[in-house]
Amino acid sequence: MKPILKLYRGYANEQELIVMGHVFKPTRTKDYDFKKKNFKNAGSVISMFRIKTHANADVYLEYGTKKIHTKTLKDGYFKFCVPLLEHEDRYGWIDYQVSIIHENKTIVTEESYIRPQKGNLGIISDIDDTFLVSYSLNPIKKLYILLFKNVDSRKVFEDVVPHYQALSAAGRNTIGEENAFFYVSSSEWNLYRFIERFTAIHKLPKAVLLLKDIKTSLTDFFITGRGSHNHKFDKIKHILEFYPNLQYVLLGDDSQHDPYLYEAICKIFPMTVKAVYIRQSRGHQKEKVKNIMKNLESLNVAVCYFKHSSEAIAHSKTIGIIS
Repeated sequence: MKPILKLYRGYANEQELIVMGHVFKPTRTKDYDFKKKNFKNAGSVISMFRIKTHANADVYLEYGTKKIHTKTLKDGYFKFCVPLLEHEDRYGWIDYQVSIIHENKTIVTEESYIRPQKGNLGIISDIDDTFLVSYSLNPIKKLYILLFKNVDSRKVFEDVVPHYQALSAAGRNTIGEENAFFYVSSSEWNLYRFIERFTAIHKLPKAVLLLKDIKTSLTDFFITGRGSHNHKFDKIKHILEFYPNLQYVLLGDDSQHDPYLYEAICKIFPMTVKAVYIRQSRGHQKEKVKNIMKNLESLNVAVCYFKHSSEAIAHSKTIGIIS
């Protein structure tokens, strides 16, 4: 058996490239099978949380003419933050390559990173109950859906796809060009492949995923997506600092802490956030969330607290984000 090298989508600006991944110890456990159903799907999902990480593993990034070396952290995670190549003139999604060495054999994996064309929009979206129907307010139902509904059976909210596609293409004059899109979630890295596949199935914009620290035990599985959401704030803050010249659209829901996180972000970056969208998760709007939205409006941020994505689309057209 050989170790497993998993890469995630990276991102670059005009000065720096950031790519990341995990190295896992050899295992006989099969990778998540997207086609399994019911109890077989449950077993496949649980196996994603029983994988063992490989600490201090040697990892190599092939970049230009250089082979850059680092080692994994305690949880098997690695991250390369390196200066962008001089005279780099490529934009859009660009392939990169990382390798590890096992028993004198090189294991190579490829992924891609985005270097967005100079434009005016960056889009940051939550996942659960923002575009993926997850029932976060009902932990038992959420767990049941995760276990017994495979990726083909999971649902996306009506009209969310055309909204996200329009945001991805907003302000772009050339077909195929995309705004920088990020999915930032309290789901763990264990669910990366599931989320990647789900967004591809539903033709949601290709995006960089920034998730929570990997979990490696069955106990961790039963609390997936719960606990502190501070990492989301830190990651969103990092994105806005990494691309300071973009105007941002933030999308979330009111089932957890998105309104509070987004309010804090808008206060720290008073010239950067153009609009905030919050999906209503219950039959009524929450008073605290309505007050947050009013406060954001006083900061000259366009807001939309909506039940159906058709309302969000109409709002985006009204304020001129999409046509």
